[in-house]
Amino acid sequence: MFFTIPTIMTWTRIVAIPLIVGVFYAPLEPTTRNLIATLMFVVFAATDWLDGFLARKLNQTSSFGAFLDPVADKFLVCASLLVLVHLGRADVFVALIIIGREIAISALREWMAQIGASKSVAVHMIGKLKTTVQMVAIPFLLFDGPLLGVDTGICGTWLIWAAAVLTVWSMVYYLQKALPEIRARVK
Repeated sequence: MFFTIPTIMTWTRIVAIPLIVGVFYAPLEPTTRNLIATLMFVVFAATDWLDGFLARKLNQTSSFGAFLDPVADKFLVCASLLVLVHLGRADVFVALIIIGREIAISALREWMAQIGASKSVAVHMIGKLKTTVQMVAIPFLLFDGPLLGVDTGICGTWLIWAAAVLTVWSMVYYLQKALPEIRARVK
């Protein structure tokens, strides 16, 4: 099901990437750019939850949607991290940890699916927590200013480092779950 409501919503996250990046090149005041990029990220990130909810509610789940959904999330997060590194709001080390983990675990999941062991690296709560912390940290860093008496830049920095720790933790978890299958195949 290529063109269902949930799949179209997933596609919007991919289409959003150049729009969010483009905001930072628009001839706008920095605070206006930050606000627009933050609002766009929040709206598009919310489609991650909404498309899954609608797919189940409307009985429009598909293997293509299950493939595209995490890809869209990873593209949105990685592109936003690269913008934040470029703006000096996120450390390149954090971006390398998060992006490297996404590539490694995606490759691991693909390999495990090919050998019929995809259940051993199914999404776990630690991975969901990592994603949640990332999805909160990134808009804080995009906004990068005071909001309701909170310095979002400082909070975002703490949160993105927490996300990096959770990223490593989740990678170790998935690798441990896959290790018995890896050992069995490497022999």
